[in-house]
Amino acid sequence: MDLTSKIKQKALDLGFDLVGVTSAAPIDRSDIEYMEQWLSDGCAGDMGYMHRNLEKRVNPEKLLEGARSVVCVALNYRPDQDTPAFGDDSKVKVANFALYEDYHGFIKDKLRVLAEYINENTGTDNRYKICVDSVPLAERALAQRAGIGFIGKNRMLINHQFGLQLLLGEIITTVELDADKPCTDTCASCDRCIQTCPANALSSAGKLNAAKCVSYLTIEHKGELDQRQARSIGSSLFGCDKCIKVCPHDIHVKEKICTNSNFKFYQKRQHLNAEDVISWSKEEFKENFGDSSVDRLGIEKLKRNAEICQENLADGTGTS
Repeated sequence: MDLTSKIKQKALDLGFDLVGVTSAAPIDRSDIEYMEQWLSDGCAGDMGYMHRNLEKRVNPEKLLEGARSVVCVALNYRPDQDTPAFGDDSKVKVANFALYEDYHGFIKDKLRVLAEYINENTGTDNRYKICVDSVPLAERALAQRAGIGFIGKNRMLINHQFGLQLLLGEIITTVELDADKPCTDTCASCDRCIQTCPANALSSAGKLNAAKCVSYLTIEHKGELDQRQARSIGSSLFGCDKCIKVCPHDIHVKEKICTNSNFKFYQKRQHLNAEDVISWSKEEFKENFGDSSVDRLGIEKLKRNAEICQENLADGTGTS
């Protein structure tokens, strides 16, 4: 077995569901132009960090001098039992990825083991950098180039075997590995995600206005939400999965649940109601979301979301 194949097998042994390899060259010019226009159009909203380090975001070599390859991995997070249906008028909804432990640390820990394995098989002179979400890197564009999937009209990475519920991570390395062929699939004429988005954040041109997106509004948006924004989040307490769950690629693989038993799942997060969240103390917030991506949001913003959800559920706008 050659080195690249050994590394891929090790990634699978560590519990990742998908792995691919691409070069450390800058992402495609079309992807760079999309990102530049997206920022210019104000689609990043309050996310000022998206405007910083653009050169690093589009070029792995700017993150690690002498980089030759990028190992891209994906972890399926589809729960065995899904969150309450959209029509449930008593529960607030937490995006599926946040039903698990904080994925940042989990994936980083596994990637460190994989990076050490690479060095064990190539020599200690090699260097690497681990990236999981918070590092400025166009990870979906790289994952597409590594053959893991394609970027859909909702800007999510889509894989034919596992759908869209995937968490991504990367190892940028100075080791030169065999690159996989890019995935060239498209959504074709399907626009279910565009039609379903409650905030009209998606366009047929494949553009996501994050400043309108429910995930953005419930996680990233600073301050209060205006009436239009508040109504659009419905009963979404944290994040939104609607554009994911209507995608045919996700529906067709609904039996592909997360099988990584080491990735801790918190079932109680599927059964929250707004009134309870609003009454939580700081200790209760930590008890429920201390080991979660929600912890970064903080109790005050979560309560803000819960109050909006409660109002929407009361007047019927949270049941769509």
